[in-house]
Amino acid sequence: MRKSLTFLGGIAAASMLGTAALADCGEVSMTEMNWPSSQVITHTAKFLMEQGYGCTVEMVPSATITSLASLAENNEPDIVTEMWLNSAGEAFLKLEEEGKVKRLTEVFNPGGLEGWWIPQYLADKHPELQTVQDVMANPELAGGRFNNCPVGWGCRIVNDNIIAALGLRNSMEVFDHGSGETLSGSIAAAAADEAPWFGYYWAPTAVLGKYPMKRLEIGPVDADIHLANQTEGNDNPGVSDFPAAPVLTVATTDFAESQPEIAELMSNVSFEIDTLNAVLAWADENGASTEEAAVYFIQNYSDTWSGWINDAAREKLAGLIK
Repeated sequence: MRKSLTFLGGIAAASMLGTAALADCGEVSMTEMNWPSSQVITHTAKFLMEQGYGCTVEMVPSATITSLASLAENNEPDIVTEMWLNSAGEAFLKLEEEGKVKRLTEVFNPGGLEGWWIPQYLADKHPELQTVQDVMANPELAGGRFNNCPVGWGCRIVNDNIIAALGLRNSMEVFDHGSGETLSGSIAAAAADEAPWFGYYWAPTAVLGKYPMKRLEIGPVDADIHLANQTEGNDNPGVSDFPAAPVLTVATTDFAESQPEIAELMSNVSFEIDTLNAVLAWADENGASTEEAAVYFIQNYSDTWSGWINDAAREKLAGLIK
């Protein structure tokens, strides 16, 4: 993998030596959120900006709330690469209304995915399990347990409200995981034995890249009910499936106006969920860093990213395009 990093650097350097003048886009600050998918996106965008557009990119370790606070107080960083709108909420919408930030793209297609799942091998064995109600009617087929989110996660609040609305505890045990690691570990342990499993998970993640899963229908998506279910202790919980979550790349308005080429690039950077799941799974299986996962994506998915860049950048990076 280290050879891969050197390989990319060598090709990029060679392409630049062959270019008489490389336009300098200057310095760009960009978030590196504290979860893997954002880090892969940021490292990929950093490479394209630096090697294709001549930028100097500073990656800023961040998270949703801290990035919003920094945008509000300091008009920094220039770019936030993975902002989940269902977490950013009113704080982001206020910045947008004030004209401080601009949406560049939805960075995932078809959006961030949340839901209640069973393993595909279980779905193949029991094709009658299509909905959550099917599982409630046959709880033993799914192991008699729902694997819930840890305390403190937003999905835990939503899940608990749906569980109450469905009366799920009357059908099966609800196991509240203590951490994300035990939740993902429960899927891995079940898959090793092709044992039943039923519970919550989300994408993009390495887990859904490694283990084929079937998303069960909870019920029709109702935006009002889903919004109300995000309130802890909701006195009137309802049944709504999880809508695809808008996940944005945003820039400060000042940056988007002063650097239109980079704003256009980042408007094009959008990943298919299945692709990002596969890249994250590759990193997990190979013990690779998120930087190495970005290298893997650049080397193996040039048909995707070559469509994101302009003609000048495509010429500079021609040695990487298959």
